[in-house]
Amino acid sequence: MFSSQEAVIEKEKRYIMQTYKRQRIVIKEGKGAIVTDFFGNEYIDCVGGIAVNVLGYCHPVVVAALKKQAEKLMHVSNLYYTEPQVKLAEKLSEITGMAKTFFCNSGAESIEAALKLACKMTGKHNFIAAEGSFHGRTLGSLSVTFEPKFRSAFESLLLKSVKFVRYNDAEAIRKAIDDDTAAVILEPVQGETGVIVPSAGYLKEVREICTEKNVLLILDEIQTGFGRTGRWFGKEHEGVEPDIMTVAKALGAGFPIGAMLAKEGIEFEASEHASTFGGNPLACAAALASITVIEDEKLVERSRELGEYFMKSAHDTGINSKPIVKEIRGIGLMIGIELTKPCGEIVEKTLERGCLINCTAGNVIRLVPPLVISKEQVDRVISVLSEVIR
Repeated sequence: MFSSQEAVIEKEKRYIMQTYKRQRIVIKEGKGAIVTDFFGNEYIDCVGGIAVNVLGYCHPVVVAALKKQAEKLMHVSNLYYTEPQVKLAEKLSEITGMAKTFFCNSGAESIEAALKLACKMTGKHNFIAAEGSFHGRTLGSLSVTFEPKFRSAFESLLLKSVKFVRYNDAEAIRKAIDDDTAAVILEPVQGETGVIVPSAGYLKEVREICTEKNVLLILDEIQTGFGRTGRWFGKEHEGVEPDIMTVAKALGAGFPIGAMLAKEGIEFEASEHASTFGGNPLACAAALASITVIEDEKLVERSRELGEYFMKSAHDTGINSKPIVKEIRGIGLMIGIELTKPCGEIVEKTLERGCLINCTAGNVIRLVPPLVISKEQVDRVISVLSEVIR
């Protein structure tokens, strides 16, 4: 055990690559939507592992499922069958409407699989992605990620066959499609670029264009999946069915797991793709338990209701009328508060008052709390934000 918080921070600097800008807080444990730091101080968490912890922390159903599975089988090669993997694939087909699943360990890996599958199925190699997109930091996923600050140091390694067009502009996609376009890849709601919700009808029009042009549509549901937007998946707001979709983050309720899903007839064959740890029994047990809790506790509906409550309360409190607040936008419990200035200081001041929030795109406060957050906790977060912004 470490003797102090400073000891943890100093050891981190000594032994871990400095790839993250961490706040000076050592989180020791969590329960529900509350985390506790090294000193025993409690915080309402509106970061949620960046849209991962949909059930909050240590949900008893998930903990019990992990314990039970760990006592039986933690890992076995994909050269053999396991029941948890098959059960989860069946459940994912049921709730997504997709036919087949490829399991991996993260969102970026699921994007890599999706891009590779699109090339395999079409024999084409060009992709269309959106300005403002974020799909991951591995070389393939980074190739379809727009922001220069993520890409610039690695341009020589990235795919050269990606066109970026304006988000929320279906006609721009139509014009960008050429004879070697394999797929269009989009987020139903852009997260990293500041919670950008497209206009009604946008995804549906893109689907129609892709069908007309015989181009695959990939939807990245890594951040929008499993109730985050008030539907099981973001695609449901438009009734759109992609050819390929990717999920991760909330799928395991905190346990690392990702998946790439596809329609009937769109799939890899033997040895075309693989993942050593993909779909391991522990991860699948966690995911199955998480989906069960979301269903049993009606958390999709709760996300929709609390999201509406949050937006109304924020407006009633007058946060949107503060001089530095440009816009409050969101869908379900995926909310962005865009400011006219960088929000780093507000993140720090909010931490001091017992709430964890995240700043993205430089000037957008992104709120993606656990779906189990209470109304009382939402009220407290809004009160703190209003005080700090004022």
